[in-house]
Parts: sequence; C-alpha cells; structure tokens
Amino acid sequence: MSSLRVGLTGGIGAGKSEVSRRLESYGAVVIDADLLARQIVAPGTPGLAQVAEAFGEGVLGPGGSLDRERLGELVFADASLRGKLNAIVHPLVGARMRELEEAADAAAIVVHDIPLLAENHLADGFDEVVVVDVPPRVQAERLVRDRGMTPEQAEARMRAQASREERLAIATIVVDNSSSLAELDRETGDLWAELRRRAKRQAGNEDGGTG
Repeated sequence: MSSLRVGLTGGIGAGKSEVSRRLESYGAVVIDADLLARQIVAPGTPGLAQVAEAFGEGVLGPGGSLDRERLGELVFADASLRGKLNAIVHPLVGARMRELEEAADAAAIVVHDIPLLAENHLADGFDEVVVVDVPPRVQAERLVRDRGMTPEQAEARMRAQASREERLAIATIVVDNSSSLAELDRETGDLWAELRRRAKRQAGNEDGGTG
C-alpha cells in the first residue's frame, strides 16, 4: 500500500501553517517546503553557493548567511529574478522532499506543505490538493495586522502569487479559514477524517477491492 500524497497550499496570510500544524498533531507526515528551502541555503551548503553566484555577494549577510530581506526585495520586484531563484531552489527542495517521503511509513498520509503549489503547476503530482482559502480582503488585513506590512506591501506579496481562483481551480478539498481558530480546529478535524477515508479507499482500490 502506498501512502496518500496530499498537497497543501494557500495564499500568504491564509493560515496554511495553522492547518499544517494541526494535521501533524493528528499524525500526518508533514513535509514543509518553506523549511526545506531554508535548510538548503543554510551557510556552507551548495545551495547557498549557487544563490550567491547567481545574485552576487550582496545577498549574503555579515556572517556569510543568506540575507533573506535583501534577496526578497530583489525577487519580488522582478519576475525574471524570481524565476532564476526558483530554478536553483526548487530542484534541491524537490530532491529533499522525495527523500523524506520515501522514509515515511507506507500507510502514512504524507502532506506536502507548498506555498507555491498552484504557481509551479504541481497539483498533478498529488492524490489530493487541499487549499486553505480566505477572501483576499482578509488576507490583506492579516498581513498588515500580524506581519506588520503596509497595505501596499501586502498587495504586492499577494499579486506575486496565484489568484484565489487559480488556487481553487486545483483544489480537491477546500478549508475555509476566514473565521476563528476554534472554527479552524473543527474544520481541520473534519479534513483529517476525510483524508483518512480517502487513504482507506485508495488502499482498497490498490488491493483489488472496491473501496
């Protein structure tokens, strides 16, 4: 039996990390693309050397680590630079994700937490795609309130991602997170039960049963 492979995504400020944490507490194997993206450009890694070569020493901080703010400013302002960075980071993250997935138990529900799942056209690689959804107005309010962005910065970050419609178009399950965290607890509980049902059905089909 192979594990159920779930892609989890949502726009910036939608609360995807909250859902990810709750799924992990239920027993999902969570593979966090953002965390891996940080690890592969840690000081001394080949990934960091490639980034410094592509973008210049100016993206390195005093201790030789990556200056994320500086790099962020560059790539958010220029789509071609964003593409250049992605071409370095994505293959390294992808390879590490495969290693972690292969190490998971065969019966596990493996959740890939990927912010740019829609943008990078990765939906076809998963059995299920869960989209954490909120109206853009709520996204913008959260970015200003919780992350200290100006409304203009929030808008720019949101524009750099797929639209709400593009994300919903790839969803097999949608989690609405426009309400409270208590409501999200309930929604994530329902989501986990649904993922377990689908994993069971998939296992039944693989065993030659009818589900």
